[in-house]
Amino acid sequence: MDVSVTLWVLTILGLGALIAVDFFIGRKPHDVSVKEAGIWTVVWIVLAALFGVGLMVFGESQASGEFFAGFITEKSLSVDNLFVFVLIMAKFSVPSHLQQRVLLVGVLIALVLRAVFIAAGAAIIASFSWVFYLFGAFLIYTAWKLIQEARSDEEEDEFEENRLLKTVEKKFGVADRYHGTKLFIRDKGKRVLTPLMVVMLAIGTTDVLFALDSIPAIFGLTQDPYIVFTANAFALMGLRQLYFLIGGLLKKLVHLSYGLSVILGFIGVKLVLHALHESGVHVPEISIPFSLAVICGVLVVTTITSLIASRKQARREAAESLEGPERESVEA
Repeated sequence: MDVSVTLWVLTILGLGALIAVDFFIGRKPHDVSVKEAGIWTVVWIVLAALFGVGLMVFGESQASGEFFAGFITEKSLSVDNLFVFVLIMAKFSVPSHLQQRVLLVGVLIALVLRAVFIAAGAAIIASFSWVFYLFGAFLIYTAWKLIQEARSDEEEDEFEENRLLKTVEKKFGVADRYHGTKLFIRDKGKRVLTPLMVVMLAIGTTDVLFALDSIPAIFGLTQDPYIVFTANAFALMGLRQLYFLIGGLLKKLVHLSYGLSVILGFIGVKLVLHALHESGVHVPEISIPFSLAVICGVLVVTTITSLIASRKQARREAAESLEGPERESVEA
């Protein structure tokens, strides 16, 4: 898709305006209700759908298909990221009324960092076509790791700060408590970070690790930097509302890792086939409509099986809790 500089500028300005509206609406710290989160989640999804339709009407049908495939993939991967966000919020004991501000700024940091990743990825792909082999192999390896982690009995229940975050904390110092929405305060004449600033940096920088698999994944669906960027932007900007909407449902998505591993493995194979095709080897290439069907199908099946498994587990736990008192009464 041929994208002019003017279209790039208008797109960035449009996304900036949407972010400003989102910030203005949520500027006052408050507890986000399920209703509010649900309404804004729908709004962001509708905006993404309208953008995709706009690509079809004013651009190309292939570009529209690539955007929807990329958006759905990035959205599904971002749901997995929410697990870590929950751990970060718990680690720093973020007050509930400040969590929406943390996520808003954290997601903005993540969006800027991803833009850098996307620009670098596009430049590398344009110069070295063999990089598709590396991306494909990395995604297949990541898929295998996800399966191994999903099958492991160990559950990650604590967030470990990365080296960058520890360095920042050591250099600037951190206040011992939250000070509303302030990011810096004066403590004994020294300018120090507030815990709010630290947790925002934690959300934003942690997303860099997630970008290591999500960026190659979307480049496996399209090599158009414009579509890669916009799909990432729409997926990330609705992440804050999605956090409050499905926060309580995350533990029920017990098969999500399996679904994501299938998607990443599938895209990895698609990348390897594309690299072989670019090298002159006659192999079949996977089309965007087929990719979109596979991604949506895997997510639907994963969600259904997760809810069924969670329901069975809840019934099993309820039955065990009833058996305890009955057993004690018999023994007495």
